[in-house]
Amino acid sequence: MTFTTRPEIVGTFGVVTSTHWIASAVGMSVLERGGNAFDAAVSTAFVLHLVEPHMNGIAGDAVIMVQRPQDALPTVVCGQGCAPARATIGEFDARGLDRIPAEGLLAAVVPGAFGAWLSTLRDYGTITLHDALAPAIDYARNGVPLHEGAADSIARRVPGRPAAIGAVSPGKITVPRSGRTGIV
Repeated sequence: MTFTTRPEIVGTFGVVTSTHWIASAVGMSVLERGGNAFDAAVSTAFVLHLVEPHMNGIAGDAVIMVQRPQDALPTVVCGQGCAPARATIGEFDARGLDRIPAEGLLAAVVPGAFGAWLSTLRDYGTITLHDALAPAIDYARNGVPLHEGAADSIARRVPGRPAAIGAVSPGKITVPRSGRTGIV
C-alpha cells in the first residue's frame, strides 16, 4: 500500500473531486439529481470560481478533455484565450516592444474558460445553464465559508484592513473577532 496524505475515494454511484470541498459537494449534488459527469464538472467549475478565485476564474483559461463511452477518442474543448484582435506585430512595434510583455494588460488574452465551460455543457451536458449556474449564484449571493488563513492572506493585501476579513457583501465588509472563520 502506498502512503498518501489524501484519502482514497471510491464509490459505486459516482465521485466528484476538486480543490475545494464546497465545489466537490456541488458537483456530487448534480450527479445525485440526475446530471451527468459533464454537468457536474461545469457546476463544480463555476463554484470554484467563487470559492477559490485566486486559483481560477471565468476570465481565465480552461483545457477540458472529454470522452463519452461511445467516443473512440477523447476530445479537447479548448478554452485557452486567444490574442486580442489589435495585438499585432505592428501594434507591439509601434509601442517599441520586440516581444509580448510577461505581465500587465499587454500580456492579457481574451478569456476562454467561460466559453469552454458553456460549450462543454451545450455539447455534452444534460442540464440547463440555469441549473448549472444555480449553486454558484446562490453562493455568490449568500457567501461561502472562508478559512481564517485565507482571510488573513486577503487582509494583508488590502491596505487598512484588519487581520481577519470576515464577510464581504456589496459595498460592505464586516470583520469578525480574530481567530474566527468568516463568510466571504
